[in-house]
Amino acid sequence: MSYNTENTLLYVENLSVAYGDKVVLKDVNFVEKDVIREDKVTGQVIAFVGRSGRGKSTLFRALTGLVKPTSGKILIADVASKTENDAKQVLEGDVGFVDQKYTLFRNKTVVQALEFALRNKNLSKEEKSTKIKNYLAEWGLEKVKNQYPSELSGGQRQRTAIIEQIFCSGHYVVLDEPFSGLDVGNIQDVKNAFNLMSASHEFNTIIYSTHDIELAAELADSIYVIGYPTIDGKRADFGTIVKHIDMKERGLAWKDFGLDHIEIVKEIKAAMLSS
Repeated sequence: MSYNTENTLLYVENLSVAYGDKVVLKDVNFVEKDVIREDKVTGQVIAFVGRSGRGKSTLFRALTGLVKPTSGKILIADVASKTENDAKQVLEGDVGFVDQKYTLFRNKTVVQALEFALRNKNLSKEEKSTKIKNYLAEWGLEKVKNQYPSELSGGQRQRTAIIEQIFCSGHYVVLDEPFSGLDVGNIQDVKNAFNLMSASHEFNTIIYSTHDIELAAELADSIYVIGYPTIDGKRADFGTIVKHIDMKERGLAWKDFGLDHIEIVKEIKAAMLSS
């Protein structure tokens, strides 16, 4: 499918993170740009896969500004800037983060949680109300808008958590293992949420980790394998990007899962097993 890329949305250069003497991540480099498809709003969907303990969670903490890199930099597009291609260093709050538990305020209804998420945005009361109404309708949460987290299904909680993070941070959301432990119906709910977010703004960028390699190949248009690199014949004990698969370049992004995707899954598995 034809596409172009324009503004850089995410720029990571020579990123390293150490806790004391223990280097967890080293020399992580990648760039993601705004994907443009004719007559279609297309956000970016980026998957990170890798064996346990290879540094995915640490990378996500760095991307969301929760941990300060030991060296290197993480830049995102400064959407609020009037100058095109302006970038800013990531600070806590710039990139939304949805954990595996879809943590929400226990004492706030869906509407109250979304109102709270918009509290610092420079919008009028009416604009905020309209924005919330539109999201509730599009994301299938209208009927549960006055319910508390304990009254919601897992899928409803997750959708609320994602919208909350979009409202707080803008266009970037990191999801840690969003498919973990879900049944078929709830997995479909997450896929639908990805599609909704991707279709609602060009700059919307979903970054997620998964142990389900097939879900990485099916949903992402860019896949990174984090693993221990082999240097001079020896496996290092820090994580870095050991493989990048651009599904757009391969002509497999935005297509139904098929035989060509299965070949990608095999490629990813081989990269993971050797790292």
